[in-house]
Amino acid sequence: MIRTAGLLALISLSLATAAMQSGRSSTSPLSGIPLTLAQDRAGRVSDLRYNLDVTVPAERTSPVAGRITIAFTLSDASRPLVLDFSEPGRVTSSSVKSLTRVPDHVVIPANELRSGGNEITIDFVAGDAALNRNPEFLYTLFVPARAHLALPCFDQPDLKARWTLALTIPDGWRALSNGAALDESRRDGQVRISFTETDPISTYLFAFAAGRFAVETAERNGRTFRMFHRETDAAKVAQNRDAVFDLHAAALAWLERYTTIPYPWGKFDFLLVPSFQFGGMEHPGAVFYNASGVLLEPSATQNQKLGRASLIAHETAHMWFGDLVTMRWFNDVWMKEVFANFMAAKIVNPSFPDINHDLRFLLAHYPSAYEIDRTAGTNAIRQPLDNLDEAGSLYGAIIYQKAPIVMRQLETLMGESVFQRGLQDYLRAHQRANASWSDLIALLDARTPDDLAAWSRAWVEEAGRPIIRTELRTENGRIATLAFVEHDPVAARGLAWEQQLRVTIGWRDHVRQFPVKLAGTRVDVTDARGLATPLFVLPSGGGIGYGGFVLDQASLTYLLSHLPDISDPLTRGAAWVTLWDQMLDGRTDATAVIDLALRALPVEADEQNVQRILGYTQQAYWKFLPDARRATVAPKLEAVLKAGLEAAPSQSLKSAWFSALRDTARSPALAQWLEQIWRKNETVPGLVLSEPDFTTLALQLAVREVPAWREILDQQLARIDNPDRKARFAFVRPALSPDQAERDRFFESLKDVANRQREPWVLEALVYLHHPLRAARSEKYIPASLTLVREIQRTGDIFFPKRWMDATLSGHSSATAAQMISRFVAELPPDYPDRLRRIILSSSDDLMRASRVDR
Repeated sequence: MIRTAGLLALISLSLATAAMQSGRSSTSPLSGIPLTLAQDRAGRVSDLRYNLDVTVPAERTSPVAGRITIAFTLSDASRPLVLDFSEPGRVTSSSVKSLTRVPDHVVIPANELRSGGNEITIDFVAGDAALNRNPEFLYTLFVPARAHLALPCFDQPDLKARWTLALTIPDGWRALSNGAALDESRRDGQVRISFTETDPISTYLFAFAAGRFAVETAERNGRTFRMFHRETDAAKVAQNRDAVFDLHAAALAWLERYTTIPYPWGKFDFLLVPSFQFGGMEHPGAVFYNASGVLLEPSATQNQKLGRASLIAHETAHMWFGDLVTMRWFNDVWMKEVFANFMAAKIVNPSFPDINHDLRFLLAHYPSAYEIDRTAGTNAIRQPLDNLDEAGSLYGAIIYQKAPIVMRQLETLMGESVFQRGLQDYLRAHQRANASWSDLIALLDARTPDDLAAWSRAWVEEAGRPIIRTELRTENGRIATLAFVEHDPVAARGLAWEQQLRVTIGWRDHVRQFPVKLAGTRVDVTDARGLATPLFVLPSGGGIGYGGFVLDQASLTYLLSHLPDISDPLTRGAAWVTLWDQMLDGRTDATAVIDLALRALPVEADEQNVQRILGYTQQAYWKFLPDARRATVAPKLEAVLKAGLEAAPSQSLKSAWFSALRDTARSPALAQWLEQIWRKNETVPGLVLSEPDFTTLALQLAVREVPAWREILDQQLARIDNPDRKARFAFVRPALSPDQAERDRFFESLKDVANRQREPWVLEALVYLHHPLRAARSEKYIPASLTLVREIQRTGDIFFPKRWMDATLSGHSSATAAQMISRFVAELPPDYPDRLRRIILSSSDDLMRASRVDR
């Protein structure tokens, strides 16, 4: 049933339409795609089909033209029907005589509709915002509700439709879409390709791409895979090709076994996009990936290889979770992402038998989730959403990293096999259709005696994490009391997060784990009573518990001094994640963390932990270490990193050490050594560097203003053969200039939306523009960057506002920068979007904490 507000909005729209038809001006009350409009259409429209014919010209500046025929059944023709289509796209002709444009929509009047079958044909010129046009290729990206930026449609997830596509493209180009290519014909320097009709999919999942692509083909388990790409380095393609196809085949086979549902989409193509906005996008039958995450360099680290496997598994899992069963509305977008990430963590295990996968899950999810959940800008996993024009701001670490942790807690609560059968029933019940979180939780609730509604409120419906404090009391060298006390940081709310902990307790000669169920505000570990006084208690030691853990003082002191002595790599990894929280909350400082890192790194044997420690070390060094202390630490840090590079037993580890050394370099001697490596007069034994490695090295040397910086950049540009990477380098280069005026001009250019279209290029440039070595000179860009966030949310893709803020603030730690943020937030108008305010608060959290360090 439509709420009163929705009826009023629709009546207002009818009045606006009548006014426009009579020549009077009016303003549409329905900007974006409101929930009320979507609910009305979902109740009226069914049996939806789109037949789309698009012509893509060779010249990027020429418009993309199309014709779309929309066929549907309408249950109620008494009111106008609204299609979504935004400016600057325009209608050139229509089978509807009195089709009316209002902002973001076109309106079909009631007198041109009938109950039952309807068919409408519209000729249009597409808007470019979601077409991602480049000189030699283009690709659509319609998530979350950007299809209507390119073409007229019902742009909401619960109006699934069958799509038929014909593309006319320049000769020499290739194309892919959701459906399989049926036939090709050539005429007058153009190629026309027709694709088969798709099964029902949402508008955000419809996609096509065309361009000068190479195609690799392979068969695995009787299925043909095609990889479209623009990589010009044949050796790189050859060294990655088989692994990429193998990972796709393994993920598909695993998911078919887990779900008991065969792959639902027929063919499986994927496109590797240079500088793609996301890691990947799960269009059924036509997955798009960021090329750099799939075609790895010879110097790729273990984490990068694991990341590629996880990315492929994630997008493949979407074929079932998100594509086969789709959320009704984007307030449940987290459901498709949580299951894709949760399944990916399971899928990659067999492909990496030597990896500690519990440690992998911990390090892949907890630090990123905590980066948001500990801040004043955090949000609930499931959020209300009144309009799809704000759907992009729902995405982030809370749904990608926290939600899989929560789902693992739910699986633990229910039991793995019961949970799996519940998901199988859910997929079968809603396949080719839509479902909500309430549908799933009701299905699962019937399979467990636990109150999943109460569980869901704390973990899914509310924001934040519990604070869990260790209470340890000893008498006569024995544990008298060991308890964990949980409280809600939002005092008035009084939430309790039911969860499993695996508490690690350590003594001089051994450690023990204790399973603990935290079902209220306090739990006593009765099994620990009477045991000898431990050296440390780590409630997160088993990599399961989630929260802000407050260690007892004895455990904190011991871990800061003796963490490398712990034999178990999972316990060490969990301790590092927990100690980082202690530093941020002021229970220890960056000096202590870096001192521990310098002692731990030379003896850490697990590569995952090495990379996590290196990451924390760089972050503490640049952002949290007082300036004078940084100068003191630098020589020792460089020595430890160089020694680690020399001693690393594998190319993967050498790459991790080298990257950390390159990114923290301060001394002239180290910069000179790095320059000789760039000039290929020096080598790192056991480490093969490729073109992108030398490009990054050139940029890092330039930001340090080495004497030959201009020559280095000129030569590096000449070294790059690939046209896409060459264009990216040329874009980023002005942000590297030591000339402040040139950097000022570059920043001013970003105020024009046309110069922000290639978002990964912009983000890379911003990181260098705001590099810590130039932070004092780049503070002046912060106020304008904050002001631009609202426009960036309106004009950019889903991750851009948060990434824009992260890149802008990445190099800053001063009180002046913090004051700029505080002033901006304090002066926000009442109508400023709350989600954007939260993005600013979460992105600035580390800066705010760092600004309080005594410098």
